[in-house]
Amino acid sequence: MFPIKEGVQQFIELVFPRSCVVCKQKLIQSERYICLRCLLHMPKTNHYKLIDNPMERLFYGRVQIERACAFFEFKKGSNYQQILHELKYRGQKELGEYFGKQFGTSLLKDEQVSSADYLCPVPLHPQKERKRGYNQSYHLALGLSQSLNISVESSNLYRSRFTSTQTLKSRWERWQNVEGIFDLADPAIFENKHVILVDDVVTTGATLEACAATIQSKCNAKISVVTLAIA
Repeated sequence: MFPIKEGVQQFIELVFPRSCVVCKQKLIQSERYICLRCLLHMPKTNHYKLIDNPMERLFYGRVQIERACAFFEFKKGSNYQQILHELKYRGQKELGEYFGKQFGTSLLKDEQVSSADYLCPVPLHPQKERKRGYNQSYHLALGLSQSLNISVESSNLYRSRFTSTQTLKSRWERWQNVEGIFDLADPAIFENKHVILVDDVVTTGATLEACAATIQSKCNAKISVVTLAIA
């Protein structure tokens, strides 16, 4: 049974070879999604090792955040931007779970993060989620959950109205675009809990700020923020 399955898999990889999401080179059998070379050179932030890290500073004076950490830093035009592109626009939701699991392994070393009660992916509006077919932040949260053993709560925080994309908007426009668009289905779920907001990328922090402000206006909850990337 297993030799047949392995043979079929080898045939598929011969016809449709797997390639690194970053450099596009062919992956060897032990590699998944990204080659060892690109993984070793990935510009990881190591935010979990730093108090008062650059991501936490994004939220100073705006909303109370316990911890904020991104897995890696990317610049526009970097090959590593392709990870986000594939995850968000090319249907590669498995990338979210893979990198979420990798990131979660590192975050186990952060006591505040690893002891949280819920992972809460930033929600998409139902119209946008139907069009895309999935929420990339939810799949990132699933991967984090595998390593951190923290439950994913994806139905309590929701978008109450549709908004245009944040891409190309200024910081002020991004804040206006997300002001008042989130709500909680049942505030009691997050009452006296530590909730980790999960998103794919943080740029100005406007969306995550709006999520955190909504939760804290409805209940007594501690908020931390985890993203795959920081721009």
